[in-house]
Amino acid sequence: MAKSSGENGPRAPAAGGSLSGTRESLAQGPDATTADELSSLGSDSEVNGFAERRIDKFGFIVGSQGAEGALEEVPLEVLRQRESKWLDMLNNWDKWMAKKHKKIRLRCQKGIPPSLRGRAWQYLSGGKVKLQQNPGKFEELDLSPGDPKWLDVIERDLHRQFPFHEMFVSRGGHGQQDLFRVLKAYTLYRPEEGYCQAQAPIAAVLLMHMPAEQAFWCLVQICEKYLPGYYSEKLEAIQLDGEILFSLLQKVSPVAHKHLSRQKIDPLLYMTEWFMCAFARTLPWSSVLRVWDMFFCEGVKIIFRVGLVLLKHALGSPEKLKACQGQYETIEQLRSLSPKIMQEAFLVQEVVELPVTERQIEREHLIQLRRWQETRGELQCRSPPRLHGAKAILEAEPGPRPTLQPSPSIRLPPDVPFPGSKAKPPKQVQNEQRKRSKASGQPDKALAPSQDTVVTAAGDACPPQEVPPKDPISQHLTPQDSAPQNLVCRRSQESLTSQESEDTYL
Repeated sequence: MAKSSGENGPRAPAAGGSLSGTRESLAQGPDATTADELSSLGSDSEVNGFAERRIDKFGFIVGSQGAEGALEEVPLEVLRQRESKWLDMLNNWDKWMAKKHKKIRLRCQKGIPPSLRGRAWQYLSGGKVKLQQNPGKFEELDLSPGDPKWLDVIERDLHRQFPFHEMFVSRGGHGQQDLFRVLKAYTLYRPEEGYCQAQAPIAAVLLMHMPAEQAFWCLVQICEKYLPGYYSEKLEAIQLDGEILFSLLQKVSPVAHKHLSRQKIDPLLYMTEWFMCAFARTLPWSSVLRVWDMFFCEGVKIIFRVGLVLLKHALGSPEKLKACQGQYETIEQLRSLSPKIMQEAFLVQEVVELPVTERQIEREHLIQLRRWQETRGELQCRSPPRLHGAKAILEAEPGPRPTLQPSPSIRLPPDVPFPGSKAKPPKQVQNEQRKRSKASGQPDKALAPSQDTVVTAAGDACPPQEVPPKDPISQHLTPQDSAPQNLVCRRSQESLTSQESEDTYL
């Protein structure tokens, strides 16, 4: 898929002239019944008077290309149990990611509950952390005018993104407006990259599950962490991954690899849209969502696995190759894949069981990069390193921690001994204070026996901070006498705060 430019794609005519590149320009006037509404894909049902359309559970118009037939329904009781488990994980996310990441991976493979999918994608991708680290950034980008060069191209692509989905069915609707906002904001956030047509379906899928601001930061994470360099001008990263995919295919399906080699079919001819759109334009929608659940958790290896499974089952047997005598027939075979191999349960099971790891992908990446440098020279686009999944992203960009408040100290009666403490017992301290007061000529006033003594978690004695000292004798102590006790108190409090900080994180 080539980088978008002013010449790519037919222009969608606007009412009364070209669009100006603002959100307001996308909405039609009250009496706008123009040819644009008739030409926009997906708006035929409105024009023909079918106000009441049947919508499937994913939001697609029943009977359209995006809608699906019979689906495997999860029992309601099982769905509620999964929702409860995911709520517990999301409410204690750092703890689960630190200690039970394998459990999160298994639950992503089973499928995220639809009611929590958008929130889970934000946590897995690190988009929520990005949003917290950049408050008000999206609003600032949204209010900026933007580069007219990119705005013109984005406007042309809006009506092509899932035109049979209820969010994007009509021109100027809230779905197209939010899609415009997200894509325009990215061109301002990364002006060196600008806009690529493959980013539009990615952003559209995100908008089906979350508001525009959250969708923007998830898009940023996909472009910078999961698929870095995919949407740059030269598309060098996708070309490298095409070679990686083809090399891995030799181990997964030698028959398919041999056939593609004999036909001299470049991987870019069949894998570009697969990878750049994360199969959003290829698979049935239920399969798309399951693939994305695993992709956000485990990273780009899921995209490689899906591609390898499709190639293996489409071209991996002599019987299937009988209908693929030439390049054209082979490409058509890959463009019209059998519904059986794209079916949700079959595809997910094959993807989970396929033994392709991050280490294999990175090893093959180094090999292909070396070959690229030997034949074509250095890469013109220096992309950041690819991060393989949610755990790697969290370790690279840890989220902000809430302010930890120390819990109340342990109170012990004055006569109770202090186990493990080097501080003097309170009775001995009181006797020494009485001796000092007599030596200095001050009246002998005993310390209040009812006053509790505080022991910190470290076992050191320290007066309670919330109660001011009532003993006037302590006011006449010299700095040399009071300094050791103050030092012990400070060290005890620091030890308590440090220990509680560690316990709270873990």
